[in-house]
Amino acid sequence: MRIGELAARAGTTTRTLRYYEARGLLPARRADNGYRTYDECDLKLLEQIRTLQDFGFGLEETRPFVECLRAGHPEGDSCPASLAVYRRKLDELDALIGELSAVRDTVARQLARAELNAEAEAPGGPEPRCELGRHPW
Repeated sequence: MRIGELAARAGTTTRTLRYYEARGLLPARRADNGYRTYDECDLKLLEQIRTLQDFGFGLEETRPFVECLRAGHPEGDSCPASLAVYRRKLDELDALIGELSAVRDTVARQLARAELNAEAEAPGGPEPRCELGRHPW
């Protein structure tokens, strides 16, 4: 198949395919007439790249999966290098989850404090003290 058909079937653009080719992720095969040619294996490579990118993997992180497929393995994650990328990504995600949990805890504490302050300033409570907008005259 030609580049336009592959792009359509993969749900991407020909520009993206040429970029992947330049990065060495997609093979650069040419027909006698000079047109790029692709097959079903190339479509599988693209599906692997797109799936990983949808999960937050960077383009370079997809390389071991692509190389695994190109080596003839039925799945891109059946090679040791792919498993190593999965492990690194899980560590990265765990760290982000930890950071987000800490932020969430801080926001929850701030909300609780703000709600207590709002209750204290309810009608019948002391007048709110805000110096912003007060004029010295």
